[in-house]
Amino acid sequence: MRAALRVDAVLVQAVIAGALSFAHLHDLASAAGQDGWKAWAYPISVDLLLVAAWRRLRMLRPSGQPVRAAWFWFAVALAASLGANVATAGLLNLGNVPAWLRILVAGWPALAFLGGTLLVHLPAEAGEPQETAAAVPAETTEPEHLPPAEPEPVPMPGSQPETVAAPGPVQELPASPPPPVPVPPALVDHARKLADDHHSRTGSPIDTDTLRARLGVPPHLADAIAAQLV
Repeated sequence: MRAALRVDAVLVQAVIAGALSFAHLHDLASAAGQDGWKAWAYPISVDLLLVAAWRRLRMLRPSGQPVRAAWFWFAVALAASLGANVATAGLLNLGNVPAWLRILVAGWPALAFLGGTLLVHLPAEAGEPQETAAAVPAETTEPEHLPPAEPEPVPMPGSQPETVAAPGPVQELPASPPPPVPVPPALVDHARKLADDHHSRTGSPIDTDTLRARLGVPPHLADAIAAQLV
């Protein structure tokens, strides 16, 4: 409960700064001839442009995209906010605002709209990788350089050709048994427990398919385990 009621000092400071800046912008707009609801709309416009530029900066930085435009509009909004704070600190006669400041205040809505539109149309946060890689051509296997074939011997006149004995039947060697599949002892112990449990429940020894399904192993490994359980 105490943690929920704890006040963040940074948040309180942000609220105070935002309220004072809001009031200063309102007073400056009102002194420049923007009365009524228009004077209240100016601080909202400045703060919205400031927040939009800051959010766009945070979105563009991780992707490594250019952030100059976002920094520019952030500086414009910050200058408008700081300028109002300084102007209302007694350095400017709010009863007699100069003409150039009235022009700036009157032209701010169009400038803020332009900045917000450009910020919206900046590149997205992280563009998806473009799959434009060219297909890798298949490797062509060059024919190996074979040694030149030896010329067949030419029989001399009067000599009898050598008779080549016909090859006899080729005796097939017996196929060697496949090497045993190594099975971890812990897996064999676990399989033995499963086999004992199956035998106690059903009264019959566990078969290979059931053992493989219970252990979740490939067929060759299940056969090796079943051979060790016999």
